[in-house]
Amino acid sequence: MKRRTFFSNSGAALSFLGLHRYLSAAESKRVVAPYGPLRPDPDRILDLPEGFQYRIISRRGDKMSDGLRVPGMPDGMACFEGEGDQVILVRNHELGLNSQRFSPFPRRRPPRSFKEDHSYDHGERRQVPHIGGTTNLVYDTKKNEVVNEFLSLVGTDRNCAGGAMPWGTWITCEEPSDLTSERGKLHGYCFEVRATDDGKLQKAIPLKKLGRFRHEAVALDPQTGILYLTEDMSDGLLYRFIPTIKENFHEGQLQALALVNTPSADLRNYPSSETLIEEGHKMKVEWIDIKDHESQAADLRQQGFNKGAARFARGEGIQYTDGAFYICCTDGGPEKQGQIYRLTPGESDQIELFLQPESDELLTNGDNLCAAPWGDLIICEDLIREHKDKTPHVRGITPEGKIYTLAKNAKSTSEFAGSCFSPDGSILFVNMQGEGLTLAITGPWQERI
Repeated sequence: MKRRTFFSNSGAALSFLGLHRYLSAAESKRVVAPYGPLRPDPDRILDLPEGFQYRIISRRGDKMSDGLRVPGMPDGMACFEGEGDQVILVRNHELGLNSQRFSPFPRRRPPRSFKEDHSYDHGERRQVPHIGGTTNLVYDTKKNEVVNEFLSLVGTDRNCAGGAMPWGTWITCEEPSDLTSERGKLHGYCFEVRATDDGKLQKAIPLKKLGRFRHEAVALDPQTGILYLTEDMSDGLLYRFIPTIKENFHEGQLQALALVNTPSADLRNYPSSETLIEEGHKMKVEWIDIKDHESQAADLRQQGFNKGAARFARGEGIQYTDGAFYICCTDGGPEKQGQIYRLTPGESDQIELFLQPESDELLTNGDNLCAAPWGDLIICEDLIREHKDKTPHVRGITPEGKIYTLAKNAKSTSEFAGSCFSPDGSILFVNMQGEGLTLAITGPWQERI
C-alpha cells in the first residue's frame, strides 16, 4: 500500500514536459510540477524551468587564487556564511591516486612552497601525491563573482560527500576503492575542514574514531550532538558516533543501526531479500557498538552485520531536517531505482521507508541531497549502470513524498553532486561532476515557500 498522501489529485502533473517518457498513467499522481516544464538550454549545459538562470562559477583546470588549478570531479559541498554579501563553499573532489590528469598541481607536481606535512598521503620524494581533498570558494552573491578560490585539503583519497557542521566546518569523507593505498597508507577516514576565506591549505588530520570504511556522507543531530554516517557499499551499514565531548569527533563511540527483534535485517528490498519493507512502514531501531573502529581488515560492515546490524543498498546522501534524517540508498529497491529512508531519533528511535520509486517514476538513484528553505528535499541523481540510457536530473521531493524536477544535465550523462543553498535561500549551488563544473542557480524559489 502506498501512503494516501502520495495520491492526492494533481492536475499540474499532466503539464509536465515529456511526462509520458517517465510515467505511466497509474503513477502520474505522484508527480507535480510547481515550477512548470524544463526549458532547453541553448548552450546545452543545464535545462531549467522558465524564470531560472544558472551561472558557471568554477571550471576544472582554471587557475585558482593560490596559483593552483581547480581540481576535477567536484562532489559533495556545503555553503557557509562569509563576510558581508559573501558565502564560502567547501567542495569535495573525488580523486584517487590514478586521477593525476585532474590534479590541482600544474605539471602534477606541488610547488616548492607546498607544505608537505599538511598533506595526509604525500608519498616519498619524487612520487606524485594523493590529490583527493577539498577546495574553498568564496563567492559574492551580489556581484555574482568568485572572490577567492584555493586548495584547503589534500592528500586524501576520493573525497565523496560529507556534512556541514553548525560551528563552521565541513566533515569530508573518503570513499577509496582500496582502504590501503599502494604505498601502505591507511585510508577510509573523515577529515574536518574549516570554512575559511584565508587562502590557506589546512593540515589533514584523520578523525579515526569515526571508523575506517568507504564513507559517503555525515549529518549532525543538533539536539544531541550525535553524528550519523552512511557507507557507500552494496551491503553497507548506517552508523552513528556519540562524541565524548560535543563538537569533538576525536573521541567517542561508533555504533551501527539494527532493527529491534529483527537481527541482521536486509533493508535493500531486493527480490532475494528475506525482509521486504513497504513505504510508510515504521520500524523500531537499536544501536550496536562497533569496537574495532579502525579494523585493519576493513570489515566493519561484516562485523556489524554479524552482530545484528541492518544492511542498506549503498547509503549515500544524508540530511537532517525537521527532526529527522533522510538517507538516500542509491540502488536499493527491487528495480535498483533507489530508496529514501527516514530515521527519527529520540527516546524510541524508528526508521521508515519514506520513498521507493517504481521503475517508471521520475526519481532514479538519488545520491547527494540537501534541504530546501521551504522544507523539500533537493536530490542529485547518480545513474547506475542499469539506467545509463537516462539523463541525470536534480529532483525535488515534498514532505508528502511528491516528486518534481528542477534541472536536467543537457551536456552529458555526468552525475549531479553537492547541492546546497546559500544561507539566505536565494542560490542553489550544484556540481556537474564529470564536467568539472560548479554552478549557481537563481530563480523564483519563493513560489515554493
